[in-house]
Amino acid sequence: MERTLHILQSTPYYAPAYAFGGVVRAVEGLSRALVALGHRVTVLTSDALNQTARYDGLDEELRDGVRVVRVRNLSIRLRGRYNLSTPKGLSKIAESLLEDVDIVHCHEFRTVENILLTPVAEKLALPMVLSPHGTLTYNTGRSRSKAIWDKLFSPQIARRFDHIVALTQDELQQVQTLWPSFGRRRIPAGFSVIPNGVHLADFTHLPDATLFRRQWGLGDGLVILFMGRLHARKGVDKLLQAFTQIDMPQSRLLIVGPDEGMLETARTLADNRVIFTGYLEGQDRLAALSAADIFTLPAVGEGLSMAALEAMACGLPVLLSPGCNLPEVVEYRAGIITEPQIDLLTEALNTLLSDAALRQQMGRAARQLVEDRFTWEQVARQYINLYRTLVAQKAQSTEDFTG
Repeated sequence: MERTLHILQSTPYYAPAYAFGGVVRAVEGLSRALVALGHRVTVLTSDALNQTARYDGLDEELRDGVRVVRVRNLSIRLRGRYNLSTPKGLSKIAESLLEDVDIVHCHEFRTVENILLTPVAEKLALPMVLSPHGTLTYNTGRSRSKAIWDKLFSPQIARRFDHIVALTQDELQQVQTLWPSFGRRRIPAGFSVIPNGVHLADFTHLPDATLFRRQWGLGDGLVILFMGRLHARKGVDKLLQAFTQIDMPQSRLLIVGPDEGMLETARTLADNRVIFTGYLEGQDRLAALSAADIFTLPAVGEGLSMAALEAMACGLPVLLSPGCNLPEVVEYRAGIITEPQIDLLTEALNTLLSDAALRQQMGRAARQLVEDRFTWEQVARQYINLYRTLVAQKAQSTEDFTG
């Protein structure tokens, strides 16, 4: 029987830091699945709760069997406004944590956490894995800051990682193109593709949508759900323009997500059938999925949308852009993928809204797709195989060097 692994997951934010979105849910989901499969997981993170507040719970706690250690940010303002951590004493804390760790897995690339943590892990000869989560390219935002960061810090950080895990084939190509620009290392880094996942049980028994529909004035008509940050690359402006061209007075477009610069524009494009809820979490988030008939995300520059996977786990047909990197939707006939252009989105929405049988068929296929390809147990098993390989390789290279 193979021994239990102790994996340290490093991320700038962790549950219940829900407002930061998909990366948080991905790290939480993977950690829970690894623990369920019998391994030990420690999450090293910061005390950021959202863009303006700190987590007010314990600095160290056990959540769903996962040990969570939080480091205080010197400035929560920098965390929120510039996506920049200032974790006080992280290097020292890492030294004590890593004494009992087999492998380090860092989430996102351009983080202060990586600057402080990776030298400690390198000194202890621990294998290191990186999951960029779709943030590497400059077209996902903060392009100028990324370019400056890459000149100052990226080469020295990049050379420390033994393996980089992309979410999709598209991201794999991005990584393999970018990595040589950071210089060579003695042993070339490895690359692979492992997707995000969902815990199906979390979406099997959804709340009754009646109260949610009443609360938000959704009526009895069909509901199109957009769930994501209100950022220009998410395509909410194009979706609004497409929706307002649809002649279905009883239909509603439900916009769920925190503002990241697009709310004012979105409100000017909306008609009286559009409802903005702001960010929803917990049971409210599940109730929004329960109330919806269609999920849509016409985004560009996505990694692999957690919101889309969760919607499909709920049995919703999806309307996505190619930028969501889910070509399996076409393979399974679980929805429609179209370029994020107003006329094409309008046509696709009309198709879905006008055909109940098609929506039901696609919804069943969407749930099946998640069951077949995107559960956290399946994803975690792929990671365990990778972790074991890297631990063995690192042990062998250390033995060869010392021998």
